[in-house]
Parts: sequence; structure tokens; C-alpha cells
Amino acid sequence: MERTYQSRAALKKEVKSLFTGHWGKAVTLNAIPTLLSIIGVIIIGVFLMAMLAIFATTAPSMVSNEPFSGHSSGNSFAGQVPSFILGLITLGINFTFLDWLRSKDADFSSLKGAFSVFSKRYFLGAFLIRILAGIFIFLWTLLFIIPGIIKRYAYSQALYIFKDLTDSNPQADVSFLDCLTKSRALMNGHKFRFFVLQLSFLGWDILAILSLGIGFFWLNPYKNATYMAFYKDLAGDQFLQTPAAKAATDAVPAETI
Repeated sequence: MERTYQSRAALKKEVKSLFTGHWGKAVTLNAIPTLLSIIGVIIIGVFLMAMLAIFATTAPSMVSNEPFSGHSSGNSFAGQVPSFILGLITLGINFTFLDWLRSKDADFSSLKGAFSVFSKRYFLGAFLIRILAGIFIFLWTLLFIIPGIIKRYAYSQALYIFKDLTDSNPQADVSFLDCLTKSRALMNGHKFRFFVLQLSFLGWDILAILSLGIGFFWLNPYKNATYMAFYKDLAGDQFLQTPAAKAATDAVPAETI
């Protein structure tokens, strides 16, 4: 019998029901990346406005020669470091949302939840899986843009699979490559469904931007928790390594990256 999955409306309804009476907790949990994102947008906006003012008042002949072009790659790399750290904080928030969706228990520390990835249990695995996924996506992007996008969706659940496997047996030696392979298999036939789920928030994103970013304090937790509801619905307990789930996952043949 073919398994049925929750609709987008059902996933969002589950999250709104979870947040009822606990919106403050959800907003607080997402406060750090939301604040940093808003500050980043403001800084970028101010920078662009300053650059436009400079270009508007500078002769073209003076700006056509760029003596520091070789230095831009270094700045680009340095700019990726804060983004990478922010990604790890967001991952910790998503881990907390996943636990919250499963337990329905809002009795947790928002600050501890936001930095939960920076722990002995999760950090190394989360760090390496992000690096490996980034390398594979980059290599696929070299072939063409579309394969890179497809692989980004294929590997999108690897970190949550890693969390489930690690939580089930903290002493186990979880294979990071295996998490990517399992994510690829899990997302088979569901990549477009996840894309449409993300796209369904576009209108809210626009409204949040028009509110000068203030709306993101409520939108970000809603979005992130919905993505975790998607994973919970899609994966079930197959990576929690109960005896039945382990037998089922061991029976699935491994796929290549």
C-alpha cells in the first residue's frame, strides 16, 4: 500500500497548533539568526546605496580600472565564514523544532536550543556533512546549474538524518557519507514537493521585507518548523533506529552519491 504524506496545509496547521500559546518561545528561539539577518540586510542596503552614490559622482574612467581585483576572492571567502556559522545556529534551531514537534514539550531553553549544534554530540558531524554536501553540490553545479540545484534538494535532509541516527545511539560511528546517501534516497520523488513548500512562503517573505524585516521574527520560526514537520512526516521514525526501523533501513540498498 502506497504511503500518503501530509499536505502543505496540514504541515502548516501542525506548526501553528504547536505554536499556539508558545509563539514567544518560537520567536525567542529564532531571535539570533533573525536579528543577524536583518542587520546584514541593513548593512548591505547601506553599502549599496553608498556605492551607487560613489559611482554617480565618479568619472567612468576612474572606476573602470580595478587594481584590487585579485583581493576580492579573499573577501568573498572571509564573508562565507559568518554565513557558515549562522547556518550552524539555524541548524541547531531546526534540531530543537524537530524535538519539539515530536515531543510537543515546550519546556526547553531557547538559547541552549539555538546553540545545540555546538556540542560534542553534533558539531563535528554537522560540520563535515555541510562541507561534504557543499563540495558535491559544487561539483554537480560545474556540469550545469540545474543538477546542482537538484542535488541541493537531494541532500537537504542529511543533517536531520544524522541527528536521528546520533540521538538513537550516541556511541555509534555514524557515516557522514551514508547520511548524504540516505537523504538522496529519502528525497527521491519528493524534491519538487519540498520546493513547492518553500515557494509557498514567498508571499510572506515579501510582506516581511516590506515590514523592514520585523515580520521575519514570526515568519522564520514558522518556516523552519514547517520544514521540520516536512522531514518528520517524510522520514517517520526510520532513522531513529528502533529494531523494526533498523531492519527496514538495512534492507534498502545503498545508492551512490
